[in-house]
Amino acid sequence: QEFLLHLDKERNLSKNTIIAYGRDLERFFTFLVNYDLTLLENLNRIDRHVIRHFLGSEFERKDIRPGRKGKNITARTIARELATIKSFFKYLVLVESINNNPAINVQTPKIEKQIPNFVQLNKIKELMEQPKKEKRVLIRKRDYAILELFYATGIRLSELVGLNIGSVNHEESLLKVIGKGNKERIVPFGKKAKSAMEQYLNERGDGWGSQSDLPLFMGTKNKRISNRTVQNRLKKYLMIILGGKKGASPHTLRHTFGTHLLDNDADIRSIQELLGHNSIS
Repeated sequence: QEFLLHLDKERNLSKNTIIAYGRDLERFFTFLVNYDLTLLENLNRIDRHVIRHFLGSEFERKDIRPGRKGKNITARTIARELATIKSFFKYLVLVESINNNPAINVQTPKIEKQIPNFVQLNKIKELMEQPKKEKRVLIRKRDYAILELFYATGIRLSELVGLNIGSVNHEESLLKVIGKGNKERIVPFGKKAKSAMEQYLNERGDGWGSQSDLPLFMGTKNKRISNRTVQNRLKKYLMIILGGKKGASPHTLRHTFGTHLLDNDADIRSIQELLGHNSIS
């Protein structure tokens, strides 16, 4: 718990990342209980062989989450688990709970580089017309505004869900976004996204002068829209455009935003800034 607090306060990591770290450590802890309970009495006894045994057991583990069909855990997940363990032992050395970091020389599994999915430029118009099939006017206008804003800004799903009316500077067409690790950034958007947002707010009985802390996008019960709702709505539209489930997620629009900017000779550093990426890679 102290380590997770350290990730939050000292390293300013995002809430989702900290939750993932906690899950990984719980899994490692469960492995140690079954492997050799006495190791927990003296953490100095945990060596790289123990960690390798853990990683080996993970390669054999089946994913029981819904929709994963009992597939084996991926190398990407195991690489993240190892990164968590390395970070945890580094912290233990820092607070002088152990003498050496046993994970330091454990090699990370090779991860296949996958080129992210994106929507082709000639399919964008078709994508934007998908919400027109929705009979409920408010939902139709909301979904259209969400699509336009995702494509105009390349923001993350959590960033879009967290937007309030006050996050939008409608006069200068700028969006104040709270990204990973509570980092703030300003992202510009175009006329189509602005018009779509205005039409949706008007339909809802709100406008730019409404309460600044009102959620920009709402669900059916007049509460802030949930991540799951946005995922489900966009999945439906993207599956039609992409011809299947592969890449049918809000993140695909983030990749689309970056790819289309790159294709139109935008500077890679500017794209990095707009996307809120720490690393240019």
